[in-house]
Amino acid sequence: MSQVLLEVGSLIQSAEKIVPGPAYVLIKDGIIVEVGEGRYGGVREGLTVYRRPAAVAMPGFVNAHGHAAMTLLRGIGDDLPLMTWLEEKMFPTEAKLTQEAIYWGTLLACWEMIQSGTTCFTDMYFMMHSAAQAVEESGMRGVLSWGMVGMDQTSRQNGVNNTKSFVRQWHKQASGRITTTLGPHAPYTCPADYLTLVADLSAELDVPIQIHLSETRVEVDNSFREHGKSPIAHSEACGLFTRPVLAAHCVHVSDEDIAILKAHDVRVAHNPQSNLKLGSGVAPIVAMKQAGLTVGLGTDGAASNNNLDMFEELRLAATLHKGIHLDATVIPAAEAFAMATAESARAVFLPEGHGTLTVGARADITLLDLRSPHFQPTHDLLSNVVYASGADDVTDVFVDGQPLLLNREPVTLDTERIRFEVRKIEEFLKR
Repeated sequence: MSQVLLEVGSLIQSAEKIVPGPAYVLIKDGIIVEVGEGRYGGVREGLTVYRRPAAVAMPGFVNAHGHAAMTLLRGIGDDLPLMTWLEEKMFPTEAKLTQEAIYWGTLLACWEMIQSGTTCFTDMYFMMHSAAQAVEESGMRGVLSWGMVGMDQTSRQNGVNNTKSFVRQWHKQASGRITTTLGPHAPYTCPADYLTLVADLSAELDVPIQIHLSETRVEVDNSFREHGKSPIAHSEACGLFTRPVLAAHCVHVSDEDIAILKAHDVRVAHNPQSNLKLGSGVAPIVAMKQAGLTVGLGTDGAASNNNLDMFEELRLAATLHKGIHLDATVIPAAEAFAMATAESARAVFLPEGHGTLTVGARADITLLDLRSPHFQPTHDLLSNVVYASGADDVTDVFVDGQPLLLNREPVTLDTERIRFEVRKIEEFLKR
């Protein structure tokens, strides 16, 4: 039995509950079994103890949408609209990627996310066996899918075959840290009958679905032209929402679309920075949350962001919508924090309690340095985290109670090797 005691200066259990500290977390076999204020009074024999009296412990961030290996494409095709960016820059460069490149690109993403306090992320890409291997080695938690498109018979069949193989090999592997979903790219790359097939395959394999929906105005206009309805209404008509679904972006949605999402408990991944950078727009998150939707936060891939820093998404989610609505009360700090932790966890189909530091939850924990200038003074700890702190304040990261980052040094990753391999891939892609 693995037993870990974490002693900290203060503790954010959830957006609703803060322990001003000092505080402790007791972990057995990766699960939080006790959380308390003050000093732990139990038997210490057999415990691995981490004393961090100048740190605040918080749930690790859950990145609800991304494409991990696109770290390799960071900076390629900046300042272009989405479809131009995809067709002229991304697709031609991605055609050069190999399994080895996917492996190293995913490890690079894991390094970046661990350093910035993320403990779990979603991924939709290709050659995903290599990505899963990287996630397993990193110690992170991953919700992974093999991207599916249905533009022709070959791509359709490859998508089905690759997905079946991937789900059967990797679902609930790495001591349960890896779970899988189906990953149809979007309605504009997956014809109606293919989306229906995906829903049936999801039921057969008993895993959820993640998909891009209503990301751009052009996508929505084309859907009305081709199907007479929005991408969301079209997906509903194809039977996709008979299964659990995580919908990324949902920027251009109507009240009717939001009602459809709510009726089927479709979860939404809000990607504010990527949507802004690609000129896609701003998702109506306030209306979604007022309707009762689960809304998590994601970075999207590093080719359209261009980093995987959830602190930036957290702060942007808490400020962007205030400006859009001319209302400083919308998306307050606690709501934004929940979107990056517990709400994101629900969005990506993690068990109840994940994204919190409560008894029974998996011990996915990030520590921030209370000695940082971002915490001087601390009138409101949660406010400091949301509006002031950043990735440079992260000191330690744990997943299932096991350290991935200690005193700002990665534990599970050979960062020099990652740098070396990524440089080689960069040189290859430039040829």
